[in-house]
Parts: sequence; structure tokens; C-alpha cells
Amino acid sequence: MRFVGLLATLLVLVAQPALADEGPRLRSLEQRLAAMAAENPGEYGIAALDLASGETISFNGERAFPMASTMKIAVAAAYLAEVDAGRRTLDDPVAGTSALTLMDAMITRSDNRATDLLMGTLGGPKAIDSWLRGHGLNGIRVDRTIAQLLRDRRDLRDVRDSSTPIAMLGLLRLIDAEGALTSRSRYLLRDMMRRCATGSNRIRGILPPGATVEHKTGTLSGYTGDVGFLTTPTGRRIAVAFFARGGSNRPAVIATAARAIYDALGAERPGTAFGSPPATNPLAGGQTGTQ
Repeated sequence: MRFVGLLATLLVLVAQPALADEGPRLRSLEQRLAAMAAENPGEYGIAALDLASGETISFNGERAFPMASTMKIAVAAAYLAEVDAGRRTLDDPVAGTSALTLMDAMITRSDNRATDLLMGTLGGPKAIDSWLRGHGLNGIRVDRTIAQLLRDRRDLRDVRDSSTPIAMLGLLRLIDAEGALTSRSRYLLRDMMRRCATGSNRIRGILPPGATVEHKTGTLSGYTGDVGFLTTPTGRRIAVAFFARGGSNRPAVIATAARAIYDALGAERPGTAFGSPPATNPLAGGQTGTQ
């Protein structure tokens, strides 16, 4: 089916009323996401978590995908945990600048050099992977520096530096909840993610006015990712993870899936699972990705 045909199907689905029972409602959303992925070339991994209720939906949620630059969230969190423990400070000098400056560049502009410098101060990729393991996170791993990853032969099914969508939700939930980081560090990281300047045509693409996005993108040749938090004007928060490899319409699929999840899990009125359909839908235009 052509993208225009898929658009018409999606808009009909979006207009359907919610079922009273949460189970069928969530299954319906998963089915819509699965249909969306099936109608587009490539392979998609999608997961979302309502941070208040704990409700989770996924499509290919246990399948490993490259993280690319989305792993930079873990680097930032691992460093901030060291700050919280009093072993480091944000003002620590690193390569002629401060750790805070490097972290901001890493998250907001996806600066690869800043990432490797910051990771190096922590002990390299093994230290980040150990931090993940120490918090009980499985299905997500960090094996290489960004320089090593880019230098190696590209294999989008390499298990190194990969995560499942569900495992990425685990990392997002960890940095959003009390325990792993102090409230000050959580606020700092979320603020950087809010100011992320890459991938405006992914999660942010067609969300309604008033939606807040805190995210981190990842990009490789043939791969597009975007993970983070969606917050409604009334404060409902949703953690999301989108990974896509192959095909040519990856950012548009991510944008449309993000809108469907936001409307379903962020619905404020009882009996309404979806809000108004987006005024424009990028699936009709066949957009290609940019970082």
C-alpha cells in the first residue's frame, strides 16, 4: 500500500473511540503501531511507558537495535552519578574545558568528541556498561567509544552497543525516578535533553502545541533512533524509544508513531484514547532523515 493509503488508514484508526478496558485499548495501540511498521520498508522497534501508571506497549520490544548516539544518555547519567557521590564535579577540567560543557555538547548537539572525552574520564565504555549492569539493566550494552564505532565496519545487526526498546525504557525510567540520580542531576539531564537540537523531524515532528519533548537522537547510515520523554500540558509523562534500520522513511514513521503514542497514553479525557489527528502526516511525503 502506498504511503497515502496508509495515511488514510491511520486517520480512521486515530478517530476510533477508546474501549473502556485498558487492556484492549493498549493492544489496539500496539496493533496500530505494528500495522504502521508493516506498511513501511525497514525494521522498527518501538516501546512506550506511562511513567505514572506503569502501562507499557511495544512492537519488537525485545529485539536488539543499534543505539548509536542514544547511548550518550547513559554516559551523562554515569557521570552525574559520580557527581552525586562526591567523586567528581561538573567543573572538573577535561581537555581544556569543563565536564559540564562537554556533557551539554554531547546531549544537545550530539558531539562525538565530547562524548569520548567524557567517557574516557570515567574509564571508557566498560565503565558505562558496568554502571548499567550495576543498576540491573539488561538488554542494553556499551562496548566501544564513538570513534571506534564509526571506524569499525558498519553492521546494523552487531550486538555491540545495542539495546532493545524495552531495555531503553528501563534506562529512561531509571534516570527519571528517585534513586539513581539526585533531583538536581535529573533536572540537569532532562534540561539538556529538552534542548536537544538534532532530529527535529523524529519524535518532535508532528506533536501538538504544548507537548514537551526531552530526547536524544541516534543516527547511522541506514539507521535512525530517537528516545526520551513526552510530557503533556497537564504533566502526564511518557517514556518512549524508537529504533529503525533499513528503509527510507524512518523519521516519518517515528514522528507518526510518537504522535499516536502521545495521543493514546497522554489522553486527558475519559473515554477518549486519541486526540485530534495531526494536521499533516509525514508518511504521505516520504521524508528522509537528518540528524
